[in-house]
Amino acid sequence: MTTLEVPDARLPRWVENFVARHGEVVDSGSGDRRPGTVHTAADGSWFRIGSYFGAATRLPDDVPQDWGVLVVRKGGFAVARMAKDQIVTSKVGRRHVQGRSKAGGQSQQRFARRRDNQARAAYEAAAEYAVEHFAGLQGPVVVGGDADAIREVLTAAPLKKFTTIDGPRDVDEPRRATLEEFVKRTTSWQVEVENAPGT
Repeated sequence: MTTLEVPDARLPRWVENFVARHGEVVDSGSGDRRPGTVHTAADGSWFRIGSYFGAATRLPDDVPQDWGVLVVRKGGFAVARMAKDQIVTSKVGRRHVQGRSKAGGQSQQRFARRRDNQARAAYEAAAEYAVEHFAGLQGPVVVGGDADAIREVLTAAPLKKFTTIDGPRDVDEPRRATLEEFVKRTTSWQVEVENAPGT
């Protein structure tokens, strides 16, 4: 099974192409493409539509009016306050975190402590900006990047009250372009598709 990220505007064309390749969908004769329903084609291939935000008839209806984005990877972070699919406020930053050392003994221990302190400073900076941008937030926070780093950032007391949604993990170093791509992916349909053997 493969999961594809398909923007809302492209979904009708994607379904048309699926039908052209695999035959008419036999379990949904009305043409209804309801999210969460498995749509099986004549040759046995199937697809299922979902989103990070649930299952609305059209994805824009399901994207919250007020929600947040938090992406953390290594020493980098990106925070954004969202209105539907638009970035309202954002901050992208980075704190230096040294790579791993090959040294041994006490030198390695000192290096590990220094690295842990640098990582902690990066997490604290990310949490500080998240608290600032998420003040009064009504909707969820979609998180992405490194799971351990995200967990550390979310330990900040003001952030514990927010509902979080796991977004894409395979993200580049947080930059403005990374943030914009993350938003695009998060607000696209998640289409699970499996081709029948031999197709």
